[in-house]
Amino acid sequence: MDYEKISLVLKAMADPKRMKIIDLLSYNSMCACDVLKHFDFTQPTLSHHMKVLESAGIVAVSKQSQWHHYTLREEFVKDFMNSMVHLLSDSGEDCLCQNTKDTKGDSDIK
Repeated sequence: MDYEKISLVLKAMADPKRMKIIDLLSYNSMCACDVLKHFDFTQPTLSHHMKVLESAGIVAVSKQSQWHHYTLREEFVKDFMNSMVHLLSDSGEDCLCQNTKDTKGDSDIK
């Protein structure tokens, strides 16, 4: 499991406004102007939030004419759901406690 990548995604999602953006995009792709209608902040603030989500691999952006359209990445959804199931699962199959390679820390755990 890539803890660094998951941590980056969780940090990006930790902001309530970004969570709401993810929720909006889970229904359909949206133009930035349509996303902005759901918030009480400026376009530059929206751009910042979208850049964080894009950098974390959560959303994809495409430019159509003068507008930016945002889409929730299907690969992100699948990977994130699988990671959360793996992380929170008690099946024991991939339990770190069974890993004898690294008993003193998580330096080799990914």
